[in-house]
Amino acid sequence: MKRIRHYVSRLVSLDVKNMIGVARAISARSSTPTIVIVLDMVWCSLVYQSGYLDYEEFEFNTLSSSQRSTWITSGNANSIVVKYNQRAFRERFYDKPTFNRTFDQWLGRAWLDLRTADEADFVEFLRNHDPIMVKVVDSMSGAGIEKYSGPELADARALYRKLLSRRQFLVEAFIEQHAEMSALCPTSVNSLRMITFFDGTNVHVMEAVLRMGNGADVDNYGRGGMYTVLDEKTGIAPYGAFDKYANTFTVHPQSGTPIVGFQVPLYDEVLRTLDTVGRMIPEIPYVGWDVAISTTGPAIIEGNYNTGVFQMKPSLTGIKTGLLPKFRRVIDF
Repeated sequence: MKRIRHYVSRLVSLDVKNMIGVARAISARSSTPTIVIVLDMVWCSLVYQSGYLDYEEFEFNTLSSSQRSTWITSGNANSIVVKYNQRAFRERFYDKPTFNRTFDQWLGRAWLDLRTADEADFVEFLRNHDPIMVKVVDSMSGAGIEKYSGPELADARALYRKLLSRRQFLVEAFIEQHAEMSALCPTSVNSLRMITFFDGTNVHVMEAVLRMGNGADVDNYGRGGMYTVLDEKTGIAPYGAFDKYANTFTVHPQSGTPIVGFQVPLYDEVLRTLDTVGRMIPEIPYVGWDVAISTTGPAIIEGNYNTGVFQMKPSLTGIKTGLLPKFRRVIDF
């Protein structure tokens, strides 16, 4: 029944125009008629719980049925969330200031919640912090995140009113990232998405992902960034990265820094941090942690109770199987 409800909710929110646009792009690359791609997308949504963006990102048009069945699709990921992450505790992650209060010790930066701080508090905050990042407290996929610096901070009172009107209630000091992370893309804080599962005894690192910007202030995949999957034990990138337009990169196109073979600095500290924070709210055992590497160590950016799973394109790696078997060895869903 839960699977049916999830499928119906996806169907109601389906962007048919965008789906057809994606199908046409796949058709142009593969010389397969668009209608065939669309029908296959619908089939995969029924059989594998995949959305049309899953279909494109994981290149389902190139895979056999047995290969497709090994990929964690959006429906699979939702099944984990529904089964394990208790609804009454999700706000501790969904509301960003609430998350910051809970995990303040591991944030590595100052922050302010404009829902409780007044204008004078904001003015004082700007005296001590430049640049700043502002966020909509309940946004997803990087929406509502902006960076302000220098002259943009000069009229603090006007900026305060502007942020309130835009519901950008969370104000944070900018993370000064480790030089090796900055070398990837200096305009953004380049972060890790670390997916963990707490089984009541151990915190399992299910996946490690390196995300990097491409000229913008953020590294989010949906806003022009790119990602690659890391070896979760070592923090080394064995593959190149790709963006939402299916462009692939073995070196960063702006900085020229090699992506293949990149070693995330202080990675052992990241794993130790996750082993601590992953136990703190056992009612939410499945979390996608966004982690920056600052000049002083790992800094938790946020935790996502409804994280999707990042899997590499088969054309980039030559590997046509996904992470579903690996996840099911640890998580029963």
